[in-house]
Amino acid sequence: MLASSISGMRTSSCSWDGDKQEVFVPEFEPGPVPPARPVDKYGFVKSEPGSSIPDMSSKSKPKTDREREERRLQKWRKMIGVGGVDWKCYVRKKPQVVKRRIRKGIPDCLRGLVWQLISGSRDLLLLNQGVYEQLVLYETSASELDIIRDISRTFPSHVYFQQRHGPGQRSLYNVLKAYSVYDRDVGYVQGMGFLAGLLLLYMSEEDAFWLLVALLKGAVHAPMEGLYLAGLPLVQQYLFQFDRLVHELLPRLGSHFDEETINPSMYASQWFITVFSYSFPFPLALRIWDVFLYEGVKIIFRVGLALLKYCQEDLLKLPFEKLVHALRNFPEDALQPNVLLPMAYSLKVSRTLEELKQEYLGVNNMLPQLQPVRLSISKDQRPSKQKREESLNIRT
Repeated sequence: MLASSISGMRTSSCSWDGDKQEVFVPEFEPGPVPPARPVDKYGFVKSEPGSSIPDMSSKSKPKTDREREERRLQKWRKMIGVGGVDWKCYVRKKPQVVKRRIRKGIPDCLRGLVWQLISGSRDLLLLNQGVYEQLVLYETSASELDIIRDISRTFPSHVYFQQRHGPGQRSLYNVLKAYSVYDRDVGYVQGMGFLAGLLLLYMSEEDAFWLLVALLKGAVHAPMEGLYLAGLPLVQQYLFQFDRLVHELLPRLGSHFDEETINPSMYASQWFITVFSYSFPFPLALRIWDVFLYEGVKIIFRVGLALLKYCQEDLLKLPFEKLVHALRNFPEDALQPNVLLPMAYSLKVSRTLEELKQEYLGVNNMLPQLQPVRLSISKDQRPSKQKREESLNIRT
């Protein structure tokens, strides 16, 4: 077992020079600390000069911008109260204000707390004191070696996860191992690492675990465990819905995709599996996650459709090979949050998504509708982990 104790570690994206609590792991001593290299404000190593996220720290901004951000931060602190005590009351009284502010982006230094509040994970933690410790320390998982193998592939350019068997990799292992024990039907699949890794950049292990539970089990929105269950039922449903939306909202592009035999499984699977955390710019991924945790999965459809709409004229000119490449490598200007997200919000998909869901379930009447409970699947019914990961379209 990789971890013999739980790290109480909490990290903040506001600063990357704070002290971090060590976790002693006798079986796997930490590897050498990677050499110090320049990092951006989120902790990702800068690959080339000028190619990283612009430095938008408070010191580099004009005074008027800093003052505006401070006023914004004060509004958020008033909205959530100390430790989040005022959050539910504020949401009940002013839901549209909350929605508007979340769509503008949660202040980064409050993001971890707000994510826990809007996801319902804080309540889960309070109702299940000691459960995470039990799962990490006293339970074993059949996925332990698979998790250890995959850990270095999760955000490899982030300083928190770079050291082999270092604090970040151990925390990621603990969360994934704990979930694989908590829900043995889902177990562990590689794509889950990106969700857990993103959460660990903003909260402790235990908080990240319960937020993962809240997402997959459906504490607030529809459960997402079907993204990882045998046969990937929820992935199949989402791809069906997305394909139909492309043909309805972008008919010229939909026809071009048909002519070139392009379907969403070739480019969109990992959007849903990792909620855009796998290969998209980190600032955009964070803004999407803000909305995703509050409004649900429809933001993934909206962002995907907005990307296609933004690039439609260029995509219409491309043959199959170049089209596949373009759909996996969108231009930088298409990935600017303040350009892409307003376009995504303008796309109305809620009613159509529900209609398409019912159509899909009707066509596939042997597929049960997922409920926020554990599903029982015997081992002989479950495809191999390798086949499930191949279906996820996660490239390493």
